[in-house]
Amino acid sequence: MALLENWQKIAYNEKADKQALQRFWQRYFLVEKGVYEKLLANPDEKVEGTVKELAEKYGLDIMDMTGFLDGINDSLVEPNPIETMEEDTRVSLAFDKEKLYKNMVDAKADWLYELPMWKEIYDEETRKRLYLEQKKSGTVIVGKKTGRNDPCPCGSGKKYKHCCGR
Repeated sequence: MALLENWQKIAYNEKADKQALQRFWQRYFLVEKGVYEKLLANPDEKVEGTVKELAEKYGLDIMDMTGFLDGINDSLVEPNPIETMEEDTRVSLAFDKEKLYKNMVDAKADWLYELPMWKEIYDEETRKRLYLEQKKSGTVIVGKKTGRNDPCPCGSGKKYKHCCGR
């Protein structure tokens, strides 16, 4: 069975005790934060290896490393084959800094996008711009509704109710 399936069974187990699951996620988020602190301290370093090697490098067990790889995958320059990966699968942690920051904002992971290492990568103005870009990307702006007696938007000159509003 692929590592990702095992991770998902543990992390998203709906039958698990709610408090135990909450403790699991609290512990995992601390582990995740530690790995991001190390990665962001040297953001241009090309980190590669097998899942097992990277887990050992960052002091994680295989399941935590799998969860980390699942979380960072959308922010990587080249996505890893997370659906099929096993302990000996070679993976890369080469991430796109802008994508990673925006994905952290999208996930509402303030403990990650507020890490002090980001101040070394982007100035405050850039971080603010990226934050706002990401927040606005999920906002749907609905245009003004055409009223029955308004001119038809098709340009016919007729009232909407006598033209396209039928």
